[in-house]
Amino acid sequence: MIHPKKVGHVVLKARDLAQVEKFYTEVLGFEVVMRLKQPRGVFFSLGEQHHDIAVLEVSAEADEPKADQVGLHHVALQVEDLAALKECYRTLQQHEVPIVRAVDHGITKSIYFCDPAGNRLELYCDVGEDGLAEIRRQNGRTIADFPPLNLGD
Repeated sequence: MIHPKKVGHVVLKARDLAQVEKFYTEVLGFEVVMRLKQPRGVFFSLGEQHHDIAVLEVSAEADEPKADQVGLHHVALQVEDLAALKECYRTLQQHEVPIVRAVDHGITKSIYFCDPAGNRLELYCDVGEDGLAEIRRQNGRTIADFPPLNLGD
């Protein structure tokens, strides 16, 4: 059996690399560490490893991401605490990023939104000390069991 150490990075796709680069650097605070010529792409880091997210360019005719398709649902980015999450919420609003939803999962408090290419992202903070034990107790719940999260002041 394979036992990976961690999820190392995620590679997404977009039609407009310039638009996505602006979003990941100016809204989410990533650093561009490399631009790839072929295929065209941009590699982003949060400063701890060579890259955390890469975005590869697809053609202008590529299909939009669809809610009901096989594949990646979202990429989650952890922030320090609830105060930081509230600041993220304000920043997303200032940049007019549409919020898909904000939810209290019990083990996390989360904001879901999309990048300019339609890739869904989550900003979250952990709640409590042992999220692994708590999520094991939550087995069998539905998404409706988790209440909306009010992050406004």
